[in-house]
Amino acid sequence: MAIEGADLIKAAAFLGAGICMGIGALGPGLGEGFTAGKACEAIGKNPKEAGLLTRTMLVGQAVSESTGIYSLVVALLLLFVV
Repeated sequence: MAIEGADLIKAAAFLGAGICMGIGALGPGLGEGFTAGKACEAIGKNPKEAGLLTRTMLVGQAVSESTGIYSLVVALLLLFVV
């Protein structure tokens, strides 16, 4: 029993969506963890600037998370459009 035609395309789309989310979530996770760690170090060295550092960290994490959201959009397109 061979997989042909539309079934092959659907299987490839499912596989692509899984790979897209797996790799797409890895980068933001590492980036946000690194950012939070460095912000904690900076707050430990200069507690008076905690508000500014936290605000800057959150903006940086939001930018980093946008790449994860883009990979989610691509994965959803693969699942429901293809």
